[in-house]
Amino acid sequence: MTFSDRSGRKPIVTVLMGDRPVVGLERVGALAEIRETDAAGLPAALRGADVLYLWDFFSGALEPAWNHADSLQWLHVAAAGVDKLLFPGLIESPVTVTNAHGVFDRPMAEYVLGAMLFSAKGFGQTRDQQHNRVWGRRTTRNIAGARVLIVGTGSIGRCTSRLLRAAGADVDGAGRVGRSADPDFGIVHASSDLAGIVGAYDYVVLVAPLTPQTDGIISADVLAAMAPTSVLINVGRGRLVDEAALARVLDDGGIAGAVLDTFAVEPLPPTSLLWGMKQVLISPHMASDADSWLEDLALQFESNFLTWQSGEPLPHPVDKALGYVPTSDSGK
Repeated sequence: MTFSDRSGRKPIVTVLMGDRPVVGLERVGALAEIRETDAAGLPAALRGADVLYLWDFFSGALEPAWNHADSLQWLHVAAAGVDKLLFPGLIESPVTVTNAHGVFDRPMAEYVLGAMLFSAKGFGQTRDQQHNRVWGRRTTRNIAGARVLIVGTGSIGRCTSRLLRAAGADVDGAGRVGRSADPDFGIVHASSDLAGIVGAYDYVVLVAPLTPQTDGIISADVLAAMAPTSVLINVGRGRLVDEAALARVLDDGGIAGAVLDTFAVEPLPPTSLLWGMKQVLISPHMASDADSWLEDLALQFESNFLTWQSGEPLPHPVDKALGYVPTSDSGK
């Protein structure tokens, strides 16, 4: 999908603003008419727009305003996950959708490595001992040789696997389609088989997108099959996990701990049992928020805009039926 208007006018780019100011639109602004709007003004700002830049990627304002998108060719969302965006009207339309593919791969991979180190080295317990002025030496676990299962074999999962392997971990994957001889994972298990395989792993890492197939994929049965010494790490979507079942299995000692960055309801309600569990580390959906991310998002949108305007195919379009960007090795 490219800008094909021959009237000589500039393309119109509507930007749905959010809490953070948009950065890096200077070059695009020299080539296009920029319309900045909040959610209330989106219907009017969509009329005649060729491009929609969803800077406020958590907004639900697009679906009710969709009938006003009379000229839209391309939609770019400044986030990796698109599950909150793909409503039937957009899916069925010819509008090309792109996301922040690749921008968050390394920050999220580093977060996962940090989560593993937090658990393996007992940094939470060490901090508690410091607060209590306790000198309590103990044995910790190694990352080298740890068995890791990464659920989600897209670009984030692959970057994570490469980093963990560099740290000495033994990493497999789980995806929509099982296969062997994968370049980043070696073995990729079918995610439908999780209950039968998770017991062999020290860490189960979730980076999968939220789709009808992955909703609730870490069920009570899967949690019950995990090893008592294992740790669950979720940087994917909160709804991948049955949180009530997770709280029960943690309370019963069925697994050793969890590091959770995303939740079914955000912010995590104060009534959640997960808050009070010492073997759980909770972070506020920040695994991807590295100090470079705003500049990286700006550079990506500028590059994509120049590609689109020149008539070249946009890189890494979202498969709207699948709900994510398929890779050559992701088992589409």
